[in-house]
Amino acid sequence: MRLHHAASYFLGEFIGTCLLVFFGCGSVIVSVFYSAFSGLFQVAAIWGIGVTLAIYVTRHFSCAHLNPAVSILMVVARRMGIGKLVPYFAGQFLGAFVAAAVLFLLFSSSITSYETSHHINRDASESIKTAMLFGEFYPNPSNGVAFVVSTAQAASAESIGTFLLVFPIFSLTEGCNIGRPDNAFAPLFIGLTVTIIICIIASLTQAGLNPARDLSPRLFSYLAGWGKPSFPDNNFGLFVYGLSPILGASLAALFFTRIVEPIFLAKNDSKPCC
Repeated sequence: MRLHHAASYFLGEFIGTCLLVFFGCGSVIVSVFYSAFSGLFQVAAIWGIGVTLAIYVTRHFSCAHLNPAVSILMVVARRMGIGKLVPYFAGQFLGAFVAAAVLFLLFSSSITSYETSHHINRDASESIKTAMLFGEFYPNPSNGVAFVVSTAQAASAESIGTFLLVFPIFSLTEGCNIGRPDNAFAPLFIGLTVTIIICIIASLTQAGLNPARDLSPRLFSYLAGWGKPSFPDNNFGLFVYGLSPILGASLAALFFTRIVEPIFLAKNDSKPCC
């Protein structure tokens, strides 16, 4: 892998992930502090639009994975060499961290005022009400009702949600699916898919679906004073918000390449997907 290629991959993933986290987490922040949105759908739509814009802006640099789970599935599906994961991961995790830092810089006074008016100590358990602006928690702290979401349920939700995101990505971008829309419209449909999944999954887990989107902002909140409350299950959410999306993405890759792609090829009587 040439150095300038690695730099292009890093830059594309850094810019794209930074954009989607800034837009997405920013929508959560203004919803919580300013009641800018009236329901989950509006926040989910901002996430979807953010994903769409990030893909359009950066896919010439790096194919716009913007998600470590997507990068890993590309390796599993043999669409990408494993050696490219380093610049992809570096761009994704650093981009998400920088976006969280910028949002904190913009809204730090609002966060402090909210904590003061609601008698929230940043390093106490109740501070998940503001830590959720960065990382995810289960059950979703914003629901305002007491119900239980077990670790198994949360992991299942994240795995299924990521599966339902990744499978359309394959179907919308692989050449063997002659029913797919034009490549120019694929980012729009991927963004719509993100919106739909968030509308369904977010009530349980806030719908992470992306290890970089969760871990980097969570790490920032930990360093910015939230401390232990940043941990949703005493292990930094690595199982629910890290491994579960990767598992869901990998299963989607295997399902597409082992089952769906051969059916497409048989119907098309054509060369392998490109």
